[in-house]
Amino acid sequence: MYFANTGTWHIERFIRLIAGSFVLSSVLLGYFVNHGWFFFTGFVGTMLIVNALTGFCPMGAVLKALGAKDQC
Repeated sequence: MYFANTGTWHIERFIRLIAGSFVLSSVLLGYFVNHGWFFFTGFVGTMLIVNALTGFCPMGAVLKALGAKDQC
């Protein structure tokens, strides 16, 4: 079983928190407000896949500019 280090906050942990919040929020908005919000859910999922395959992450660049530290 894998457990991530929760003692420090680094870019990867922030990205997981933000992506999870975006997905949960957009699913709730899509269900209760307007089905168009499901496109946002799909966009977040697509960006997570792009990040896993290429290492490119716009949210990571924003967090780095705001001063978040790398895991290393």
